Amino acid sequence: MEKTVNLQNRRFRLRIVVPVYPAFNVYSYYAYKTTALGPVCVATSARQLDSWDVEVIDENNMRLYGPQSDERGADHEELQKARPADVVGFYGGLTSTIPRLYKIARIYKKKGLITIAGGQHFVEETALEALASGIDYLVIGEGEQTIKELLCAIEQGGGFDKIRGIIYKREGRIVRTPAREQITDFSSLPLPDFSLVRHAKIDVYPIERIRGCGMDCEFCTVKGKPRPAPVERCIEQIKSLVETRNARSFFMVDDLFGQQRDETIRLCNILRDYQMKIGRRLELGVQIRLDKAKDTELLTAMRQASITSVAIGFESPIEEELQAMSKRVRPQDMIQMSHMFHRFGFLVHGMFIFHYPLKEKLEVPLSIKDKVKRFKRFIKKAKVDTIQVLLPVPLPGTQLRQRLREENRIYPLEDLGWEYYDGNFPLFEPEAPYRPEDMQEAIKKIMSKFYQLKYMFLIFIKIFTLTSVLFFLHNIKSGWRQWYRSWRNYIYRFIGWITIKGWNKAFKKNRFLDKLEKAKTHLKADIGHNT
Repeated sequence: MEKTVNLQNRRFRLRIVVPVYPAFNVYSYYAYKTTALGPVCVATSARQLDSWDVEVIDENNMRLYGPQSDERGADHEELQKARPADVVGFYGGLTSTIPRLYKIARIYKKKGLITIAGGQHFVEETALEALASGIDYLVIGEGEQTIKELLCAIEQGGGFDKIRGIIYKREGRIVRTPAREQITDFSSLPLPDFSLVRHAKIDVYPIERIRGCGMDCEFCTVKGKPRPAPVERCIEQIKSLVETRNARSFFMVDDLFGQQRDETIRLCNILRDYQMKIGRRLELGVQIRLDKAKDTELLTAMRQASITSVAIGFESPIEEELQAMSKRVRPQDMIQMSHMFHRFGFLVHGMFIFHYPLKEKLEVPLSIKDKVKRFKRFIKKAKVDTIQVLLPVPLPGTQLRQRLREENRIYPLEDLGWEYYDGNFPLFEPEAPYRPEDMQEAIKKIMSKFYQLKYMFLIFIKIFTLTSVLFFLHNIKSGWRQWYRSWRNYIYRFIGWITIKGWNKAFKKNRFLDKLEKAKTHLKADIGHNT
């Protein structure tokens, strides 16, 4: 049955919830300082409707007097008492948060509210699960236009079949409307309004210019031809945040910064001139392809625009694994390109995937021990400032998940649910002679080698040496940058040590290895039954 709101109300309220990460998730520290851009974009569009008030609750960032539950996240009973909502939307952009999403959805369903969900997690495979877990309407694809049409239909009590890109139940059957075309005219959308995010203290603001990515990586959910917004729109986002929210730090969420090369350089030049005009230096981080290191004109423009850090998907130092991921680069070339980013003064955050499943078995497979050595050696040679080493994740909607499912290698969701889909846990049966336990232990060894307690002491030693280092250097500016880079890295490596220590405690408490044993047993039983 189609859901509607009580038309006796003069105004309605939409609340969009970003579910908190699982307690053992390694991204929690960064999420505490920022927020997700997608829900803000959708909320800003919905606010254009005359009869709707809108708010966003990011459970990962409840730093300003937000009612918090005992088990982490928001206290939704208190939220509903203070500001009753008529419709609640949920952000499903991160698969590991889906169990929490469903739990909150059921809370609101018991209160008789209408629930909506959208995000990268929701594809054909997960649609039925969502509709059986407290969700009334599922939005497939981008949500800015869909949310307005959906709220109008809820308010008016009909017309749901005319809305493109939604899945819902009607009279006991599943209704799938035709897919909505992807947005290309971004100028028609309002600029994201971060004032809609309640109870959050945002230190790093997410911005975007280009949606989509043409790299077609097997493990990634982002596909399709890149769709750019005008450079002027991106600049306007930054200016608005600087002038209205005193913002200084930004992260560009585009999957690949540097697409549309000439326009990217123009963006950097305008941003450089803006900072000179206001007499204020901003800090920006971007995600970029490693091979952009060859474009010195682009790197120069980026540096002049105060882009200080780059996140790079190195993925693996093992050539066969790079080929399986559809990466067209050699490990030895990656080291040289990493050094080029350093020469231009960028802080490099390296993202790696350990033990990616090959499409064809090697005649002489490398041992886990040898793989760990290669990773450690590569990270040291590439001089990466911070690292993130994860296991492959067969996310819904990816070619990797489809391939592993056809090979009957994915562990049952009944044993290892969506909350484990964050890259920290083995989720499929590796090829012989490897064991899933060894894969997980390997990433802990790599990360523990990089993030250590000793950096706490090095932080203070570095502070004591600042004056003497600058005194003996002819170029004070250059000396300061060298000192700051090391000091900043020591801080992050110490924070990383704290994070890993907390993750290990949560891992033991969660008894993951016991669940893994059940998953392996059930997978073998399923394979035997199918055979």
